[in-house]
Amino acid sequence: MADTAPRAPIDRLLAIMRQLRNPDGGCEWDLAQDFSTIAPYTIEEAYEVSDAIAGGDPAAICDELGDLLLQVVFHSQIATDGGLFGFDDVANAISDKMERRHPHIFGDGKTADVRQQWEQIKATERAADGPTGALAGVALSLPALLRAQKLQGRAARVGFDWPDTEGPRDKIAEELAEVAAASDDAERHEEVGDLLFAVVNYARKLGIDAEGALRDANLKFARRFAAMEERAGGSLAGLPLDAQEDHWQAVKASERR
Repeated sequence: MADTAPRAPIDRLLAIMRQLRNPDGGCEWDLAQDFSTIAPYTIEEAYEVSDAIAGGDPAAICDELGDLLLQVVFHSQIATDGGLFGFDDVANAISDKMERRHPHIFGDGKTADVRQQWEQIKATERAADGPTGALAGVALSLPALLRAQKLQGRAARVGFDWPDTEGPRDKIAEELAEVAAASDDAERHEEVGDLLFAVVNYARKLGIDAEGALRDANLKFARRFAAMEERAGGSLAGLPLDAQEDHWQAVKASERR
């Protein structure tokens, strides 16, 4: 007699992925994937979760979280197929980590400074994993702006930081001058990178999340540009720059109203 007992939702999803990766009747596309080919989709889905959260629509957040969960399940099935690890190993590993990092909740490690305890535990974990420098473990694959922010934050924890906001603000002016003085494309490339790094540092000292601030600026620009196009009858192509500037200023003025 067939088992008709309802399955837990995660068991249903795991079974779907096993079938998609099953050489006997599975999906040709899913079978062809490996960690590296799926990684870009994983990153994309994480950003789509962020977009849904910014949009404030619970249904969209739920949908995008499902897409992100599928990525975890997909990677886990690829690992299972290769005899490396499985979904249960992934779930157990993160459960162990959360319990280990919260001894004040799950153990007897009561402390008055929970953040300091958290950082000490993470530092111990990094030391066990390999390099022990203050910047070790900041992922290379992070968006460059976000990685700059994390690198600067790590350096600040060991005292390598400006005492106030004046230093990083002056550094921006210095780097701007060096961009202007650059003699070739390679030098300009380097100096513009230094300038961006300095701007991120200034934002950090102001308590601003540079990644989030730039994301919001991108959204604002896209919104205003679309409004400009609408004012211009659908396209700005062929309009003189001064006419485009008039539309830009009009859109900004309408937002202030």
